[in-house]
Amino acid sequence: MSTPQPPTQQAAPDWQAAPGSPYPTYTSPIPVVRTTLVHALASEWTKIRSVRSTMWTLGVFVLLVLGIGLLTGAVVASSDSDLAGESALSLGFFGLLLGSICVITLGVLTTASEYGTGMIRTTMTACPSRGRVLAAKGIVFFLVAFVVTLVSATVVGLFHVSLLEGNGAGDPTGTEWLKGTVGVSLYIALLGLLSLAVGSIIRHSAGAITLMIGLLLAPLVIALFMFSESLKDVQQALFEYSIPNQMSIFYANSLSDSGPSGWDPLWIVLGVTAVAFAAAYALLEKRDV
Repeated sequence: MSTPQPPTQQAAPDWQAAPGSPYPTYTSPIPVVRTTLVHALASEWTKIRSVRSTMWTLGVFVLLVLGIGLLTGAVVASSDSDLAGESALSLGFFGLLLGSICVITLGVLTTASEYGTGMIRTTMTACPSRGRVLAAKGIVFFLVAFVVTLVSATVVGLFHVSLLEGNGAGDPTGTEWLKGTVGVSLYIALLGLLSLAVGSIIRHSAGAITLMIGLLLAPLVIALFMFSESLKDVQQALFEYSIPNQMSIFYANSLSDSGPSGWDPLWIVLGVTAVAFAAAYALLEKRDV
């Protein structure tokens, strides 16, 4: 029978007198590491992958994009509709439009939920550089949202192209593939990033989600009920710059012949998101957590 070993004694802290001082100073045995953006990114990645809201929102997003996309493709294929001159990729629009609500929700929760739980105090204590925290949250969220959207849009696109060959839909060009997968994924990820900034500004999950969903749907709904001839210009602007129409431009299905086209929606949402992030950073530096 082996004799139990006594517990290992840890080295006692090293107390040494500072040069020129009769009083000893404490030297910690634990190495002190200067924190960087990499540490903040690791922290935010741990948060976003370990909370339930991420799995639920992204799970519902994938379910909506794939479910509605596959269902739409099957219905169109079985109806023998003639899609001559149309891109099969455009059928993925409906699932992505509804799925964008999930990305908006997750973007808001990435920042606003910490204010509701009080976790933001711990975060700011661990990383006093508030700009670094906001940047880390934005980078991690953007990459997650972009990758999930890109994979989902690509799977649906491949399904539609293979399924609708008999309906007269031609093979999409390289540009159409790029806009219908990478382009729309960047747009939705930036839309979620805008939601993240709004969540940081408002610091209230329900309020920020309501505001962003209103921004997503309200302009188009309001435009549909503008019957007055004097409001035609306003109605046209609401149609052209509404988020659903901006997303449809990536599939060459704009609601109007004027207004943004090509890659314009991407630059528009990028500019708006940059302004929102600047405002979120300014308020974050000014406010008390």
